[in-house]
Order: sequence, then structure tokens, then C-alpha cells
Amino acid sequence: MTGGIHLIVPAPFSAISGGYIYDRRMVEGLRALGQEVHVVELAGRHPFPDESATEAARAALAAIPAGARIVIDGLGLPAFFPFADELTRRGATALIHHPTALEPGAAEGQREALKAAERVLFSACVRVITTSTPTARDLPEGFGVDPARISAIEPGTDAAARAVGSAGPGCAILSVGMLVPRKGHDVLLRALARLTDLEWSLAIAGDATRDPVHADGLRALAAELGIAQRVRFLGALPDAALEAEYARADLFALATRYEGYGMAAAEAMARGLPMAITAGGAIAEIVPEDAAVVAAVDDHNALSRAMRRPIFDTGLRAAMAEASWRAGQALPRWPDRAAAFLKALDHG
Repeated sequence: MTGGIHLIVPAPFSAISGGYIYDRRMVEGLRALGQEVHVVELAGRHPFPDESATEAARAALAAIPAGARIVIDGLGLPAFFPFADELTRRGATALIHHPTALEPGAAEGQREALKAAERVLFSACVRVITTSTPTARDLPEGFGVDPARISAIEPGTDAAARAVGSAGPGCAILSVGMLVPRKGHDVLLRALARLTDLEWSLAIAGDATRDPVHADGLRALAAELGIAQRVRFLGALPDAALEAEYARADLFALATRYEGYGMAAAEAMARGLPMAITAGGAIAEIVPEDAAVVAAVDDHNALSRAMRRPIFDTGLRAAMAEASWRAGQALPRWPDRAAAFLKALDHG
């Protein structure tokens, strides 16, 4: 085929999230394999497209030469609903981190409309690449996608130094994820508010600009619960600063409502951090049982009970950390993932 690979993604491509990190690492890896890769950034609102987003989608398709391989990030895919037939004609690939219809926070009517659009668009694309096996399993029944057209290419990890911990006093807890409803930071705050008899601190690293109203609500919730003095909201951190937070953490926690994969958890495992998580989406499948305590989604009481022992029991944390480190060293690396992505793109 000619014209290279064109990855279409909502602007800005520099955004800090697991999905954008995956996209950037795939672009880097594909270029290292000798592929010509172009990134096309879409203006407008996503995943609930406004007129600007739809026009950007139309213009993007018009500008990509015939014969080029088109890959559309799932966050921007709904903007292409008016052009579904053209996606089929041009052999487009959908890159699905998780169906955007599953994103909490939107009105039920909006999410139903989005799911209907995604059912059409996923089927319109000639192939679908997901970033986890659980998402690949869910698409045939939930969205009517032919399993033969689905490939699961999980994210990679980089080799990383093992976390050294805070050296106390107390337990330094780290959570990594955008300040949006899906990440469940409110559940984590409520869980920890029941553990004020223990010595702990919480750092939340994540972009607060995606949903500023929710981000402000989290700060207000911490104050309302009487734990604001124990919680640091760090915002989106550059790589070196985030690495320092991983290094000094004693426990990684994420009360997510849904993860297509769980890249932050994988990064924590790569550094040997014990974990406290909720079983939202794929995350519970990548984290071994002996490395984490796991609670049901949205159950802050259960999460609180689960976190109590690893917060005060340093021996248990050390055993969980060892299990996490072993599992983290077996995770796939990014260059291998790029090669698998190219194979799926070329051959399905």
C-alpha cells in the first residue's frame, strides 16, 4: 500500500492519558520499524462531536491520499459517523482503548446515542484493534463486531527502576489517572476517609483540565471528608516528576470504574509497587492476585476494608511488592507491541 499510515486523533496529540501515551508509543515504534506515519489532529469536541469535530473529520478524510492506511483513535471515531460508508471503502482501522459509550459521567441518553453510533462505526471499519483482550471479548456481543476482524494489541512497558518507597512514617499512596469520573478518585477519597486512624498520605497525579468541574469537586470532597491535609493533587506531571512519585510510593491505588487496559497499573507493576484497585474493566486481569487487594467498583466501604491491612502491615506490603515486581518484569515491551500492531494492521 502507498501513502503511509495516518493516525487520526483528537487534538492535542500531546495530551497526557493512557490512550494518548499508547498512541504516541505506537507512532514511535512504527517509525522505528521504517513505517511512514502521519498524525492527524482533529479539532472540535470529542467523543460527543460538535459541528467543528464533524467538519474536521470530513477534512481529514479528504486530505489523506488514496491507498494510505487510516487508523482512527476511538475517542475521535464518533465524529466520523456521517462518513461511515467512506471508512469501509477506504479500509479504515478503529483503534479502541475502550468504547467511549462506556465512559461514566454523560447523560444516559447521550451514552445510548453514542453506543448506537459506535455499533455502526465499529462495523464500518475493516479492522478493529483493541488495547486489551477483555475489550476484544466484549465487542462482538456488546457492539456487534465480527470477532474475525478484531486484534488485541496490549500496551507495552519500559524497563524501570524498582520503587524504593517513602521510608515512612506511614504509607505513601499514589494514584495516577485523569481527574474524570471514570477514574473513581472520589471512591478512593471516601475509602481513605474511613482510615484516618492510620498514618497515610495520598498523591493523585492526573490532568485536571479534561473535566475541571469534576476536578474541583474532588478537592471539595477531600475538604468535606476532613482529609485535605493528607491529599496532594499534582496535576499532569512530566515524565521525570511522575517517575519520582512512583519511586517514593509505598502503595499504588486506583478505584477506577472502567479501564480498557490499565496502563498506570502496569507502570506500577513495572516498578514493583503493591496495589489496591477496583475490578473495573481489564485492570483486574493484568494485576496478579498476590500483588493487590481488589474491591468491587463503586464500593468505597469494601475498598476501605481491603486497604486497611496493606496500609499498616509493612510485611504484607513487602510480599505484595515482590509479586508485583515479578509480574511487572514479564509484561510486554513497547517495541514488540509496535511490531504486533503493524502485523494486525496489515493482515488483521
